[in-house]
Amino acid sequence: MTNLPCHLFLLLLLNSLFLYKTIALSPDGLALLAFKSAVSNDPQSSLATWNENDADPCHWPGISCANVTGFSYPRVVGLAVAQRNLTGYIPSELGSLLFLRRLNLHGNNLSGTVPSDLANASSLHSLFLYGNSLTGPFPSALCNLPRLQNLDLSFNSLSGAIPLDLRNCRQLQRLLLSHNNFFGKIPSGVWPEMTGLVQLDLSSNQLNGSIPPDFGQLTSLGGTLNLSHNHFSGEIPAELGKLPSTVSLDLRFNDLTGEIPQSGSLANQGPTAFLNNPGLCGFPLQIICQNQPPPAPPINQTPAPPVQSVSQKKGLRTNLIILISIADAAGVALIGIAMVYIYWKIKDRDNEWCVCSSKGKPGAGGGMCTWCVNGGVNMESTDGEEEEDGEGKEGELVAMDKGFRFELDELLRSSAYVLGKGGKGIVYKVVVGSGIPVAVRRLGGGGGGDTGGQQRYKEFAAEAQAIGRVRHPNVVRLRAFYWSQDEKLLISDFIPNGNLATALRGRSGHPKLPWSNRLKIAKGVARGLAHLHDCNQRKYVHGDIKPSNILLDGECNPHISDFGLNNLVSITGNTTDMPPFLGPQSSLAGSALPSMKKSSGSFEKPSPYLAPEARVPGARPTQKWDVYSFGLVLMELLTGKPPELASPSTSSGLQIPGLEHVPELVRWVKKGFEDGRPLAEMLDPAVLHESHVKKEVISTFHVALACTDGDPEQRPRMKTVSDNLDKLGS
Repeated sequence: MTNLPCHLFLLLLLNSLFLYKTIALSPDGLALLAFKSAVSNDPQSSLATWNENDADPCHWPGISCANVTGFSYPRVVGLAVAQRNLTGYIPSELGSLLFLRRLNLHGNNLSGTVPSDLANASSLHSLFLYGNSLTGPFPSALCNLPRLQNLDLSFNSLSGAIPLDLRNCRQLQRLLLSHNNFFGKIPSGVWPEMTGLVQLDLSSNQLNGSIPPDFGQLTSLGGTLNLSHNHFSGEIPAELGKLPSTVSLDLRFNDLTGEIPQSGSLANQGPTAFLNNPGLCGFPLQIICQNQPPPAPPINQTPAPPVQSVSQKKGLRTNLIILISIADAAGVALIGIAMVYIYWKIKDRDNEWCVCSSKGKPGAGGGMCTWCVNGGVNMESTDGEEEEDGEGKEGELVAMDKGFRFELDELLRSSAYVLGKGGKGIVYKVVVGSGIPVAVRRLGGGGGGDTGGQQRYKEFAAEAQAIGRVRHPNVVRLRAFYWSQDEKLLISDFIPNGNLATALRGRSGHPKLPWSNRLKIAKGVARGLAHLHDCNQRKYVHGDIKPSNILLDGECNPHISDFGLNNLVSITGNTTDMPPFLGPQSSLAGSALPSMKKSSGSFEKPSPYLAPEARVPGARPTQKWDVYSFGLVLMELLTGKPPELASPSTSSGLQIPGLEHVPELVRWVKKGFEDGRPLAEMLDPAVLHESHVKKEVISTFHVALACTDGDPEQRPRMKTVSDNLDKLGS
């Protein structure tokens, strides 16, 4: 019995040690274990190492911590367990994480409501819950969070009306509620309170009623205001024209009616913004609004004509007939003279060319000649006299216009050196006897001599002539071509200062591009692409926009090269395995152009600048491919990083079903904006010191994000992109 007190003492000591061990985990860790307990299925064992025996949760996967003044242990500031197929619900205990700044649970199978207790996590600034199965109403309590800037609840099953309490979310910068079941009218008075809102997406819900005019008070908005796939009705409020010029509207698939207002930024929208609204009419849609019939004149207001004698009436009628006949004859004569004048002007213009200066005046260098002569890359001319200098036959150097004159022998005697080679031929710089440098692309031999070759020559000639008619200061001009059984040559303007890919990487002894030049290049490329996409109402597709195809002149003006090249290469029927430039049977024997043999069996990898849908076998090219590629070029201009930052296996971020080839750069930029990452971490260090251009940089980022949207229909037209960029820095 004397040993009993000792035994009791030992038992109490052991219990105390055990109790100490169980409560050793920090309060933040206990809140996280409540989330682990709320997860009923964890197929990837993402939370398996969350152990209650640890002192703190800071080394757990998905958890980030920071030291906070006044606490002896680190506090949880980030919880990111995304795309892990977790099944369960969000526990209210997460609201006790007072220093939590970022909560990212997107891409799981979480259900239930968004707990109102999350409003207790007063440091929260980013909440990403998209891509789950959450239900219930909009969590208005979250608007009490003083620092909440990013709220993404899209792709869930939330329902109910948009509450008036949403106006309390004054600090929000991004609000994404698309692909839910919200219904009813949007209350007025919400949006004027949200002056800092940069991104708003309410698409794919059941919202109805009229579009609130106070959307026009979102003066900080950028990118796309997406209200598509709802049931909005009534007219488009003219107040939307007050939105910033960089905003693209998406009002598709609604029940809107009436004429589209032509005020402010509304006048800059393309037709895609208004499609599938059967009641809409007016520009830019090809639907003419039916004008109301003019009102009838007031009764008894027209004085009766004076009574005239029979002789007076006859005389007046005869005089009127004579005057009308004379006027008709004069009108017909004037119309005939005008038609003859227009005919000869068009004929003269088709036979001329102009060289323009970089200052926009006719002169030397590339300038403001922005017309493009009638013709199509896939159409043959039916008028034999349309381009008399574009006619020719096999074995001749065919110039596109009278302004480009030198003989084939002169070309062959000129000095030349190789600029580069690839699957689409070898490119040489050739300086002709007059001292003018030109770029000569050699496409190889084959495709000539037989009947099939003659047909291919006709197709090639028609294609080359049509390409040569496209004239714009930001598109490299095709000047001439040569076709024989052994050789096919394309002669174009030589642009002297390399390409954008080289400029972005920096050259020995040359600093990297400053922001002013980057914006200048972006604007020029956008103008050139917009011109190609709507050249005399013909819809061309470039199909291979990338920095190496953007050439720069001495003043850093961009010139898009290789337009139409894919079609020409296809017509020749050549593979990438080309024979040497000169062979025993070559009709160009003795040429000064050097030869270069491409290794057998070599091939070019798909360009990393291709749109994801362009990689699908058999896909038909669209202009939205060019928009996506241009968006990638913009991102590279902004970040200085190439499209592929990492291999696909290490890619992170949202996986878009069916679009596995989304470049890592696009994922990285989108994730950076989602996470609210500082601009200094995303921008090219070469332009970081230019702090005065912050607004221009942010606006350009939004344009790039819109261009690289995973849905081709959501991407803006190049004309809209060009207009938005032209307004920056002006």
